[in-house]
Amino acid sequence: MSDADLDALRAQRMSQMQSQFGGAGGSDGDKQQAQQEQMRAQEEMKHSILSQVLDQQARARLNTLKVSKPEKAQMFENMVIRMAQMGQVRGKLDDAQFVSILESVNAQMPQSKSTVKYDRRRAAIDSDDDEDYGC
Repeated sequence: MSDADLDALRAQRMSQMQSQFGGAGGSDGDKQQAQQEQMRAQEEMKHSILSQVLDQQARARLNTLKVSKPEKAQMFENMVIRMAQMGQVRGKLDDAQFVSILESVNAQMPQSKSTVKYDRRRAAIDSDDDEDYGC
């Protein structure tokens, strides 16, 4: 038997088993596919609303924000979509309005304080060692 014959037999046996057991394996795949389709539709609706509400500069700033701080961008998108659905947004939001909404998102987010410590001894950078200036 060739590989093609074996593949055909496997496919036939798989379909027999699915029909015999009520397609239990197929229903999980159908549910998962339906969920993916629903998620795709929601994403498409979200992008549609954002493209209607944000002008080109604000859209570019949002894409930059998505790269650097995805959780903040998600909160911003949700807030703008909610505002658009409530009718609070008239026309397209420009860059200045984007910044003001982003500031309100920043106020809502919990602040995490980050510190950067730089140990000069480990890096072996010391300006006192540079006596020869290449003259």
